[in-house]
This record gives sequence, structure tokens and C-alpha cells, in this order.
Amino acid sequence: PAPAEAGRAPGPPDGGWGWVVLFGAFVSIGFAYAFPKGLAIFFKEIQDFFGTSYSEIAWVSSITLATTYGAGPISSVLVSRYGSRPVVMFGGLLCGVGMISAAFCTSILQLYICVGFITGFGLALNLQPSVIIIGKYFLKRRPLANGLAMAGSPVMLCTLAPLNQFLFENFGWRGSFLILGAILLNCCVAGALFRPIGASPALVKTLETEEGKDALKGKTTEDGPMESKPEEEGGKDCFEKINQYLDFSLFKHRGFLIYLIGNVLMFLGFFAPIVFLAPYAKHTGIDEYSAAFLLSILALVDMVARPTTGIIANSRWVRPRIQYFFSFAIAFNGACHLLCPLASSYTGLMVYSSFFGLAFGMVCAMLFETLMDLVGAARFTSAVGLVTIAECCTILLGPPVGGILIDTFGDYKYMFIKCGTVMVLAGTFLFIMNYYNYRMLAKEEKERKTKEEDPKSVRTEDEGKKNWNKDSTQDGPELEPLREKGEGVKKETNG
Repeated sequence: PAPAEAGRAPGPPDGGWGWVVLFGAFVSIGFAYAFPKGLAIFFKEIQDFFGTSYSEIAWVSSITLATTYGAGPISSVLVSRYGSRPVVMFGGLLCGVGMISAAFCTSILQLYICVGFITGFGLALNLQPSVIIIGKYFLKRRPLANGLAMAGSPVMLCTLAPLNQFLFENFGWRGSFLILGAILLNCCVAGALFRPIGASPALVKTLETEEGKDALKGKTTEDGPMESKPEEEGGKDCFEKINQYLDFSLFKHRGFLIYLIGNVLMFLGFFAPIVFLAPYAKHTGIDEYSAAFLLSILALVDMVARPTTGIIANSRWVRPRIQYFFSFAIAFNGACHLLCPLASSYTGLMVYSSFFGLAFGMVCAMLFETLMDLVGAARFTSAVGLVTIAECCTILLGPPVGGILIDTFGDYKYMFIKCGTVMVLAGTFLFIMNYYNYRMLAKEEKERKTKEEDPKSVRTEDEGKKNWNKDSTQDGPELEPLREKGEGVKKETNG
């Protein structure tokens, strides 16, 4: 049930029931990220069953991942309207229905619909609310909490890789999909743990509606009756309702735009190496279980890397400049892919999987923390929705483009080189642009202080405070790295 004092929004408890919520997010995020990758175990057999090419079978994972990310705005709106708990529970139900339906598919197109769209949309309803609710329960320990929650992905991948191989050998891919559909229903249980915190969405909407009515009455009294401009006001109300859930003013936020461009480029090569790792191992003559074990190695290293990265990112040396750390992790990920073609033996592939797991875990642990560091918790729900809808295009194209390169050249190394090059470029772009962003913020902060200290300034003290509060609301945590030496404003919320 919601807290007794629903009208008052308490601060993040940084513990207590938050650890139970963290466990639920661990399960939900784990399935959302690991499940599309774990399906790669069945690709070789499904490809032979339907007689499809590498690029065609790669669309299954691509559509699933793209739907998971592309449905981000819908998930954000639903969370703002109904809260995280019912959204995650409904998402778990959709995941189960999609996979059970996929067990009866007779064509690759039907797999696209059942696994790609239905299951992908269910995973989207698991991912966004889980990330959002962590920011509501944690503030001081938020980087650590995000790292632990994101560790659900490697734990699930480490479990699903051998489990899927076992299910396939005993039940075939159709029977495996039935069992996996039942397993995904556990997301409903995870969602039930998401106890609401702070004011309920219904109460917030009621208060906003009453304020809107009061403002509307005041305007009617001053400017006359509203019948004279019905279309204009109707359009304004519609835009305000949309902007209530998705804050489009974020596209004027410099740090948000840098993050968005860098991540859109990064995802063009982020998931394809995982999708094709097991098929690549089978292509080189490695047996099925050993190929699946490569994903387990990746997941085991990833499992340790995510919480460790969260601890490092939460330190006082790294957190003020976490954007640089994130840029390094992306470039390191790309360097691993560029070196993968040198691994010609199974031992070499094990080494590659270990370094890939480390780099992948570092990126995933900071993926949402860096975004919240830029925009703050108040605008984070909108930011996640807008970012994921932009990222879904490159996520959708990444694995199929890799499959086309494999079909064209008959060799996997070109796919790894493409992914590595793209990610190194993305990491370099983010590093340079974040350096520019910090310089500009320092310059703007210096100019603001100069204006405040100028006795000839035409602004009154009250106007200065009003403008400062407005700037803090818009840019908030983007300025936090500049407040390292103990100003009072340092306590302003970063989430």
C-alpha cells in the first residue's frame, strides 16, 4: 500500500524497503537486458528450421531490443500516470504471453511479432519503471544502487545461457519458448515489490488539475470569457498534457544533447557482438555448450564489474567527473571488439569474453547514472523516455547490419571491426564534448557570480534569487561538479 502520508513527499530513505525494491529492480532489469541476448542460443537452429539468413534471424533480437528502448516514452507516461508497480506487473504478463505465443509460430515473420514486438514491449514496461524507482528510493547511495540493480543483467545472462542450451536439447526450441514464457511471469512478482513512495500519481494529478482550474478562472476573470479563443486554448491544454509527461525542454539542455548524440552512436555497435558471439564460436568449430559457456564467462565478469563500477563511481574522486569515466568505458568497449579478430582459438575467445564482460559491465552500470547526473531526478523520467526512443533506431539496425556484413564477406571479423570503430568514436566524442560542457558551465557560473557581486546590477536581490532558483531547476545536477568545495547550494538535489 501507499504510505499513510501520501500528500507529503519524503526524501529518499537510502535503505529500508529500498533494498527490497532494489531486488525487484535487479530481477526486472536482468530479464529486460539479458533475455534478448540469451535467445541467441536458439538462432542457429531456428535459422536452419526456417531456412533464413544471418541478417534475417538477427532481426529477432534487434526488434526485441529496439521495442524495449523505443517504447520508453510510453513506459515513462504510464509510470507518471499509474506508478511503477502496476506497469511492471502488466509488462511481465505481456512477456509471458509473447513467448508462449512464439512457441506456436510457423514463420519468421510471426516470430518478429511475438518475440520482437509483444515480448519487447513487455520488457520495456519492466526496464523503465525499475530504473526510475531506484532514483526515488536512493540518493547518497544511488550510484551503488544502480550498479547492483544493473548487475541483474549478467546474473540472468549467466543463468539463461546454459539453461537455454539445456532446454533446447531436451524440449526443442518450441518447448523452450513455452518454459521461458512461464519464467518471465516472475516479473509480475518483482513488480509487486515496488511499493510507491511519496505522493501518489493520482493525487499529484488532482492537485495539478485544481491548480489549473484556479489559473483558468483567474484568466477568465481578467481577460474575459474563453469562448473567443476555444481552438487556441484547446491546443494549449493538449500540449501541456503531453509536456507534463515528456519534458521536451530537455532538447535545449546542452548536457542532455551531448549524452543523447553519443549514446545513439554507441548503440550502433553495442549489442551486435553479444548477439553473434555464440554463433561465431559455433562457426569456428566449437561445440554448443562451449559456445554457450562464452556467454557465461562474459556474464560472470560483468556480474562483478557492475557493482564494482558503482562503488568506484560513487567515490568522491570519480562522481564529480563521472561523465569522463563513462566515456572511457565506451572507448574501452570498442577497443575490445577491434582486438577480437586476433582471438583465433577458444582460449583467445575466453580472454575476449572476459575483457568484453568487464567493459560491458562498466558501460551498463553508468548508463542511467550519468543521465541522472546531468538532468536530475525530477526530469529523469522524461529524459529516459526521450533517450530510449532516439536510441531504438541504432539498436534496431546494429545486429542486422552486422549480419549483412557476415553474409557479404563470409567472415565475422568485419562485424567486430565495425562495432569497435563505432564505439571508439562514440567514447571519443563524449569525452571531448563533456570537457567542452564543463568548461562552458564553469564560465557561466563565473559570470553569474560576477553579476551577483556587482553593486551596479539592476537586478534586485529577490529577482536574483528567483532567477537562480529557475536555473537550478533547469540545469540542477549539471552544475554539481562545480560545487565541490562546500557551498550551501551543494545540498541541492541531484535526484
